[in-house]
Amino acid sequence: MAMLADGGVSVPRPIPLLAGGFTSMKGTQAMSMLTWMGGAPIGEAGALFDTSDPRGLAVTVGREMARMHDLTDAWDLPEGFTRPDWRREGLLGDDPLWGRFWEHPHLTPAQRDLFLKTRAKADTRLRDTEAGLDQGLIHADLLCENVMLDAGQPVFIDFDDAVIGYRDFELATFLKKSMHQPYFAEMRAGVLEGYSSRRTVDGDALDFALLLRALTYPGWIISRLDEPGNAERSARQLAQALELAETFVNT
Repeated sequence: MAMLADGGVSVPRPIPLLAGGFTSMKGTQAMSMLTWMGGAPIGEAGALFDTSDPRGLAVTVGREMARMHDLTDAWDLPEGFTRPDWRREGLLGDDPLWGRFWEHPHLTPAQRDLFLKTRAKADTRLRDTEAGLDQGLIHADLLCENVMLDAGQPVFIDFDDAVIGYRDFELATFLKKSMHQPYFAEMRAGVLEGYSSRRTVDGDALDFALLLRALTYPGWIISRLDEPGNAERSARQLAQALELAETFVNT
């Protein structure tokens, strides 16, 4: 985050301790302090607060995503710097980073079989294509709630999910929860336009990444089903993932 701030991307800047470093421990809890960022989130749960120009907004966000990836690619990682790996094994392996989505307890036998077929086909596609995919550090959680605007400038917050991953997955994360909004096609076109102004991006790869992103959420919520509101959230996540999986398996 400090590197990105130095490079001109609007992100919270970590405030160093007087003794050096950025984190302090209280028992098992790590603590840090960040600068306050102005602005307001662009939306919530995939719904934009201002729908007057969804394509223009997505162009701006996509361009800033690309600038962030340019900076991370040029960065010499500090010694000992590690982040989780959310690529093929982390998405589709036996122990995915966000959980075994095909074992969600609310799946019917037919739905579980669909997820298993999707997992196998997606794994084959990634194995055959991942060498040519743009990969590196990504934020991995640029939901509408974590993208703010301050005087027209995108502000990215909430970096705790940052991983090594596919850059298409970054764009898919931004778009995924907006897929059933009436302006989704405008947002998709806009983020492709903005991102491609600096870096290469492919629409087919983005659509595949949307499937991969949708599959992560049923796994994530398995251990959280008893939390308030998560039964309804789980039903929405399963419905979207199953819809995309059905299309993927049958095309």
